Amino acid sequence: MSIKIWSYLKEYEQEKEEIHASIEKVLRSGCLILGENVKKFEETFAEYCGVKFGVGVNSGTDAIFLGLKGLGIGPGDEVITVSNTAVPTVSAIVSTGAVPRFVDIDPETYLMDTSLLEKAVTKKTKCILPVHLYGQCVNMDDVKRVADAYGLKVLEDCAQSHGAIFNGNKAGSMSDVSAFSFYPTKILGGYGDGGMVLTNSEKLYKKLLRLRFYGMEKTYYSVEHGYNSRLDELHAAILLSKLQHIEEYIKRRRLLAQKYDHMLLNAKLTLPKTKQGNKHVYYLYVCRHPRRDQIIEGLKNRDIFVNISYPWPIHAMTGYQFLGYKEGDLPHTEDAAKEIFSLPMYPSLSDDEQQITVKALHDIIANIN
Repeated sequence: MSIKIWSYLKEYEQEKEEIHASIEKVLRSGCLILGENVKKFEETFAEYCGVKFGVGVNSGTDAIFLGLKGLGIGPGDEVITVSNTAVPTVSAIVSTGAVPRFVDIDPETYLMDTSLLEKAVTKKTKCILPVHLYGQCVNMDDVKRVADAYGLKVLEDCAQSHGAIFNGNKAGSMSDVSAFSFYPTKILGGYGDGGMVLTNSEKLYKKLLRLRFYGMEKTYYSVEHGYNSRLDELHAAILLSKLQHIEEYIKRRRLLAQKYDHMLLNAKLTLPKTKQGNKHVYYLYVCRHPRRDQIIEGLKNRDIFVNISYPWPIHAMTGYQFLGYKEGDLPHTEDAAKEIFSLPMYPSLSDDEQQITVKALHDIIANIN
């Protein structure tokens, strides 16, 4: 039995009648771009997150980029974020012309260490971009306190946190603007790329509608410079169908995490920790061990595949050397990158597959210690 880090195939088999019906309806509608499915999905997902307005775009990367552009972020500005994230977080900042400035992470949760925010603020800082990584939220009370004190905007990167909650508030509802990804692996994932920007500001909402469609309000006339970044009708329809099941997905993920916690209690692994006030939705189940690479190789030899999110901090990548960081600048980020790895985690992962994975981990760790 091959156990993958992620697979949609069993889930698809369970939901394919709904999925096919939604696709068929779109194909017979005569409208493939910016029709009723996109509008309904925007409204429904925004409501689910507790936000007034949603704008569907073609990827999570574009959701961050357009969110920043909507906030007026551009050349000469600085955006505070973390290096322990997916490249799109940082590439979106750089694409606006702004400069990312990194703070280190909390070594227990691997999330932004919010105690470092105030020291990172400069005269050029315009925005704080917390990343709700692995399925739980950054301490947004701390983020908002610093943002309010210095007049900064806040954009939440929620690509990995659909449905997560911090102090009673859904991820994506605690900032000026938030960005979501619907990449297939996500808690709410489609069958291709897709993203959404959320906001409570009607003025910003209208601007985002223009930015995703060449700066146009009416066809062929650009009110301002814009882009081509539209969530298409097919993906919106599929995501609408899957949105009905999101709480089931989250419930199963949390149950799998609870089982991992119990079965790996004595495995000499550092297990995920949930910070106070958080409802963790476990996009990933991230463990830590100083001999991670040996563990991964041992699992691979047993046809069990895990992942590292992320093996290289962004500030250490050659593509971002121009930012001027050096080894040792973000010690907790750098240390984590050498030791963390993610176990299989998705709703259709079976109990048997999880137990096989856990048994293999116990065996491998016992033999390398």
